[in-house]
Amino acid sequence: MYVHKIKKEYRCPLEYGIEMFEGKWKTRIICLLNSESSLRYNEIREKLLDITDAVLAKALKDLQKDEMIERTQYNEVPLRVEYKLSDKGESIIPILEKICQWSETYMDLSIIQNRQC
Repeated sequence: MYVHKIKKEYRCPLEYGIEMFEGKWKTRIICLLNSESSLRYNEIREKLLDITDAVLAKALKDLQKDEMIERTQYNEVPLRVEYKLSDKGESIIPILEKICQWSETYMDLSIIQNRQC
């Protein structure tokens, strides 16, 4: 895996926030975990219909690295892993709800399929 040798610089805090949620899946995963409290990998995969395993695994890893979600591994046979929102992840929910409210005001809601926020 490639690791940046130079620390990334942000010109403003908004750049950090936007980068945190790049792609369409991270916010969906956060909203899903907010509504379900904790889920196993396969449960997340089932609820996010069109996501591939590679994309889901990367999104979960990124969210965990950014401390938005917590991964708990239970030493059982078979191995059980659950994901849930961290305190940092829960703190973004009011902001995502505001974005949903803003979007409902300005977009054609007939284009939404399988609403997940």
